[in-house]
Amino acid sequence: MQPLAYRMRPKRIEDIVGQQHLVGPGKIINRMVKAKMLSSMILYGPPGTGKTSIASAIAGSTKYAFRMLNAATDGKKDLQIVAEEAKMSGTVVLLLDEIHRLDKTKQDFLLPLLESGAIILIGATTENPYININPAIRSRTQIFEVFPLTPSDIEIAIQRALADTTNGLGKDTVALADNARHHLATATNGDLRSALNALELAVRSTDPDKDGTIHITLPIVEECLQRKALSADKNGDAHYDVISAFQKSIRGSDTNAALHYMSRLLAAGDLTIICRRLLVIAYEDVGLANPAATAHTVSAVTAAQQLGLPEGRIPLADAVIELCLSPKSNSGISAVDLALADVNAGKSGDIPAHLKDAHYKGAAKLGHGVDYLFPHDYANDWVKQQYLPNNLVNANYYHPKTNGRFESALSEQYRRLMAAGGHPLPPKTDK
Repeated sequence: MQPLAYRMRPKRIEDIVGQQHLVGPGKIINRMVKAKMLSSMILYGPPGTGKTSIASAIAGSTKYAFRMLNAATDGKKDLQIVAEEAKMSGTVVLLLDEIHRLDKTKQDFLLPLLESGAIILIGATTENPYININPAIRSRTQIFEVFPLTPSDIEIAIQRALADTTNGLGKDTVALADNARHHLATATNGDLRSALNALELAVRSTDPDKDGTIHITLPIVEECLQRKALSADKNGDAHYDVISAFQKSIRGSDTNAALHYMSRLLAAGDLTIICRRLLVIAYEDVGLANPAATAHTVSAVTAAQQLGLPEGRIPLADAVIELCLSPKSNSGISAVDLALADVNAGKSGDIPAHLKDAHYKGAAKLGHGVDYLFPHDYANDWVKQQYLPNNLVNANYYHPKTNGRFESALSEQYRRLMAAGGHPLPPKTDK
């Protein structure tokens, strides 16, 4: 028998659990399906978050044929079979798993089929497509990110599986304890496939009582998942609430609270999540106020990843304590977000001619690089010169803080350079 997660894949867009930013009413994939104007796409995100479900639902909602292949294990002949089917019966929706492993031969075969619309490609990958997928494929697809499901999403899917008499477990009388249900929804880190398959294992491996009821308790679910429940889970705290509390405690300089929340994540074995979150915190919340702390965090994360658990908790604890007690500054993220806002709003402008590339014949005739002043030829390696486009010449993205000695020094240098360049000075702030 096929696994429960496979049997419960949705046949309609409306039945998809989670990913409402893509498939919810009025959202991009939902609109595509309703208008029957599908375009090839790449879905990327962690395992078990609904990439295959979205592809299956798109095909079911549009009545197109649906085929699944793996870019790593299926060859060009398999693609040819799908292409022949598309010629015979019309459009085919092809889910191509591990698309980041697509080789050039298969890619060259696919490209004209994507151009003609004979195949609607839905590539699935856990790798960042902007880094790991060939630009030729990327340029012919839309890229959508999918995220780990929330505990409430997973609980909805569990309830559906228990009630479904055709594809789910509805033919059995199952009594799922509340704490067992909650553990399934939280301990799988947003992976619905793991939650459903663990539920099925629990039901199939548990004998019913004399009335025919299968009682699924927390210890049974823990055994099937091979992951112990946190006491926080038993009290109803969602996994992502713990992550949020962890970052906010460090941001708020509460060492004891930060260590507490990290310990919850350690108890669940979430080393990868802790390491990633600490790196984010180091640069987002401490940043230029204490660059040494960010460097120490990188070293601690590297050590923890090499050590694994339980020893990895030691360098992580050192990093948490230092980040908590460090001065804080979010000026870096604030600066780049202001710059991005201008770029996304179309405020780019032409690059000044003296900054343009001059390393080719004919550049001088275009005026490219002609009037560029080389700063190292001047006192203190600086000379007044325009760098920003004309329409942004007085843009001021970086608003330095003075919460630590390092950024205080940066602030003074920044203000001196802005004044020397004739630009408006940013306000002094500790906020």
